[in-house]
Amino acid sequence: MGSAPSTPRRGEAFSPETAEYLIGTFIGDKSFPLSSEFWQKLLELPIHVQWPSDRVQEACELLAKNNGQTRHLAKILFHMACCLQESMSISGVPPFVYEKAVNAAYISSVFLKHLIESFRGEYVELHLSLDDNETIPMDVLGDQTIENFVMRNVLNFIASVDVSANTYVLHLELLNFMIIAMSTQLLCGPSPGPHDVNPFLDAAMAQDSSLVCSVVRRLLLNFITRSGAPFNRASYSVFYEGSQSSVLQRVGSAAANIVLLPFSYLVSSRGDGSRNPLADSSLHVLLVLIHHHKCVVSEDYSATENNKENQYFSDNPYCKALEHAVDCELDRVDVEGNAHSGQLVKLPFASLFDTLGICLADEAAVLLLYSLLQGNSAFLEYVLVRTDMDTLLMPILEALYNAPRRTANQIYMLLIILLILSQDSSFNASIHKLILTGVPWYKERLLHQTSLGSLLVIILIRTVQYNLSKLRDVYLHTTCLATLANMAPHVHRLSAYASQRLVSLFDMLSRKYNKLADRRDNKLHNEKGNLIEGNSLIEDMSTELHIYTDFLRLVLEIINAILTYALPRNPEVVYAIMHRQEVFQPFKNHPRFSELLENIYTVLDFFNSRMDAQRVSGDWSVKEVLQVIIVNCRSWRGDGMKMFTQLRFTYEQESHPEEFFIPYVWQLVLSRWGLTFNPAAINLFPIDLPTDCVENGVVGSTLRNGDFDKPEYQLDP
Repeated sequence: MGSAPSTPRRGEAFSPETAEYLIGTFIGDKSFPLSSEFWQKLLELPIHVQWPSDRVQEACELLAKNNGQTRHLAKILFHMACCLQESMSISGVPPFVYEKAVNAAYISSVFLKHLIESFRGEYVELHLSLDDNETIPMDVLGDQTIENFVMRNVLNFIASVDVSANTYVLHLELLNFMIIAMSTQLLCGPSPGPHDVNPFLDAAMAQDSSLVCSVVRRLLLNFITRSGAPFNRASYSVFYEGSQSSVLQRVGSAAANIVLLPFSYLVSSRGDGSRNPLADSSLHVLLVLIHHHKCVVSEDYSATENNKENQYFSDNPYCKALEHAVDCELDRVDVEGNAHSGQLVKLPFASLFDTLGICLADEAAVLLLYSLLQGNSAFLEYVLVRTDMDTLLMPILEALYNAPRRTANQIYMLLIILLILSQDSSFNASIHKLILTGVPWYKERLLHQTSLGSLLVIILIRTVQYNLSKLRDVYLHTTCLATLANMAPHVHRLSAYASQRLVSLFDMLSRKYNKLADRRDNKLHNEKGNLIEGNSLIEDMSTELHIYTDFLRLVLEIINAILTYALPRNPEVVYAIMHRQEVFQPFKNHPRFSELLENIYTVLDFFNSRMDAQRVSGDWSVKEVLQVIIVNCRSWRGDGMKMFTQLRFTYEQESHPEEFFIPYVWQLVLSRWGLTFNPAAINLFPIDLPTDCVENGVVGSTLRNGDFDKPEYQLDP
């Protein structure tokens, strides 16, 4: 045991027979101890060695069969961690050290992924422990588990070693490894439970706070700096030899659906600023880490008890590190003036803000922005004082404008971001001061010299209209109208088009309301003789009618807030109401709307009387009417107006949002990153099982753009 065929010295050619033997030995039934020379020879395989996809699949199946006996997966993971330790412990690291680490990470990823996605049973068994009689070289493991030892060194390398020409591929390979290692979460149900088995994720959560903070900082810096793959031939010859395939290319068509990015992707992405392998992978790893929730059973109860009241979620250190991140340009001082104690993630908020603005077409970047705004008060404060708010808002509004091409979950995230921002009165005021010279992506109308605030009103109303015709989602309606309600008292010089759309929104909702009311009344009349069969339908219609009643009242409250607190600054709103005043008439005596309509009619009476006093022969032009309104806005004092409490809606994330966010994060990872995973093994969220997408016995996942349960939150007026 421990013997292996002689291998060439570094720089000499490896024969295919040698490579075949080394891989065959790794997956075979003969166990090699950690101290065997075999491991070093395996990790020195040249990275241009290739295997056909059917052999990769066969190798994965053989290792799965023998791993319980040989523990070779645990051993190669151990050697990967040792290679990383070596690369961090010496200065002037020779390239072959990184090369061995890349090979170790690559081989580990290939076989680990197969074991995870091929698992059948109640618990994931990866056989990560070593035999008791195994001799640990230099006792480097101590009392750590293999998974803890591996994750500590992987995270240490990512956090402490700068990305350079020599380390770029190793950084990328380790991020890929982390995604694979954490993919055990895909096997769990949508609601985290105490029996979920996520050994590598749990090991990541167990690291000390200083390492956690360093990892969060490095992942975000990777996302911000967006370092490109190094293509200097002299420094990159290890990974690229002309027409030869690289280590990353070996997995491009592997039947085992290996997750690693093909090297051709790195080459083709050089001119595409929107895609960056290292930045994308860093963001995906960060999102998985910050949204993980480990379910724990209280000590007073046994783990077999399935009562949720006895369960709680342990703190997530990565989430807390992100929530307490501060701007590296500022010294963090608390309200008493004392320096903030403890380990903090220090980031360049300005660069993070600008990068997010560039990348918001990517749904994962939208989720990062949400996570920062919702959890990190320092970043939210920074965003709110920026004078170039269009950097963030324009890509958000463009994405909402193209709602039919977005997933419903992305639309929800974008709307919640707008709701969070609208909770601040300075934001609501500043967006009307920023004038846009044009909006090229808005096709229905030429928007020239429109304020950012007016565009936001237009897009929110357009989103409501889209939802009415397509999604019919109450949650989406409520979020849009809540944001408009927060903005209403601060509206300043709302554009003519935005004002028209606001009144048209009331008209559209009123027509929906009237149609529903007529259908319900007709149903009541027709079902008088058979109330039992019609009761259920009538009850559903009454519920929907009540929802539309609430929507109509909320739109009236929005219009009221503008007229009550901002009328002199918004003549176009007055003009739009006067121009379509007939739409309000049918609801004048409605018990839910009458008090709100009294204010609208007070405004109409005031301006109609001013118009009558200046009546001239012939028809009024739009310009003439608007001029009369502008003149009389100056003398408007609000006499006779009833003062209603200003509506203020706030976003509150539920105490346990994991049932939405954990599946959502993994859906993004699978769909955006190119990761394929056996769909039959996924329990975390529903997917469509393909019927004809089978290659060499392994099924690739076809993700459905389905929606999960929506992230619950409270709207508190």
